Amino acid sequence: MENQTQQQYDRVIAQCRTLFLAKTHDYGTAWRILRLPSITDQLYIKAQRIRSIQEKGTQLVADGVEDEFVAIVNYCLIALMQQQLPPDAPLDLEPAAVARAYDEQVAANRALLFAKNHDYGEAWRQMRIESITDIILMKLHRTKQIEDLGGQTKVSEGVEANYRDMLNYAVFVLIKMGMGKL
Repeated sequence: MENQTQQQYDRVIAQCRTLFLAKTHDYGTAWRILRLPSITDQLYIKAQRIRSIQEKGTQLVADGVEDEFVAIVNYCLIALMQQQLPPDAPLDLEPAAVARAYDEQVAANRALLFAKNHDYGEAWRQMRIESITDIILMKLHRTKQIEDLGGQTKVSEGVEANYRDMLNYAVFVLIKMGMGKL
């Protein structure tokens, strides 16, 4: 099963990456203007919309739930890339540099996923998509609290760990929705 998860994970990430790089072509690196709390709020909007659609059972805007989970993956990667860039990094980055940074963050996340997946025994496969949505929203509330504390926590992991977990949970949902079909 672990090999299947690796292949599904890689397929989902490949699709998210293709979209991200296409948007980088169209918009450049406009996302560089966003501070981490703004990215967190954007993630919150996406997750809250998913929950609203799940609860109402209908939607009025064309973008589907799957699209929103893809956006969560990519916004988490934006946050992780922003954290790694020095404060004086230019707003406009070369597409090749963006692709490298994206791939570096995916590699770190992939390693985390498989370490946790080993320990938890792929428990996510038994979870409901709605529960995963709630976990993402909880992690967003945690992230907002940590940001409001200026990153000063007593015992908790920082915002990076929350972004990484949210990214992986969103990939799990996309696998469960069939995006990573082999």
